[in-house]
Amino acid sequence: MDFEIVMQELEALGKERLKKTYISNGAHEPLFGVATGAMKPLAKKIKKNQPLAEQLYATGNYDAMYFAGIISDPMMMTEADFERWIDGAYFYMISDYVVAVTLSETDIAQAVADKWIESGEELRMSAGWSCYCWLLGNRPDSEFTASKIASMLEQVKNTIHESPERTKSAMNNFIYTVGVSYLPLHDQAVEIAEAVGPVEVKRDKKKSSILLASENIQKELDRGKLGFKRKYVRC
Repeated sequence: MDFEIVMQELEALGKERLKKTYISNGAHEPLFGVATGAMKPLAKKIKKNQPLAEQLYATGNYDAMYFAGIISDPMMMTEADFERWIDGAYFYMISDYVVAVTLSETDIAQAVADKWIESGEELRMSAGWSCYCWLLGNRPDSEFTASKIASMLEQVKNTIHESPERTKSAMNNFIYTVGVSYLPLHDQAVEIAEAVGPVEVKRDKKKSSILLASENIQKELDRGKLGFKRKYVRC
């Protein structure tokens, strides 16, 4: 299936209502408004196709960029490729749910995410923290160094309230993910969640969101989800 046909298929799946929702969350033209679930049958036909993924991502069309993440072959991508992708990620749905997710399936995930976290750039930082969330929520605890994750928790505690808005959200999710999915530091994550308290995330033209990692961790504990790992990262 070539690029033109895929773009036509995506356009046909577009819904005006979803398009408006995506725009309200930060997307801009061009986009079609395709539900992620509606992309699955098309993805099954294509499977992994990195050259096609690159063509789609380069369009700047939100739906095409999202679909690029679904059909990409992460193990074929270099650090330079991910830098190019994060450069093109103009809002959090791309940085955190396309680029970070794709990165999390590679062997270079932690090294790249570490650089992004220290970049000082809002969406790079957000993608870096989000990548760790995808990693911790999927991979065995043994793949991580407890002292490193503990240091990251301390960094979140000390900087979250002064961080950029989207980065705050990803950092808050990091506390939650460690608390639920990384058993060696569950207790420390709970303590830091309590210390951090409510996190206000301001949004353009919308009411601020108040995030509370401690409450969300407790909800998962009540559901018996301590130690939960996702079977798959990408849909």
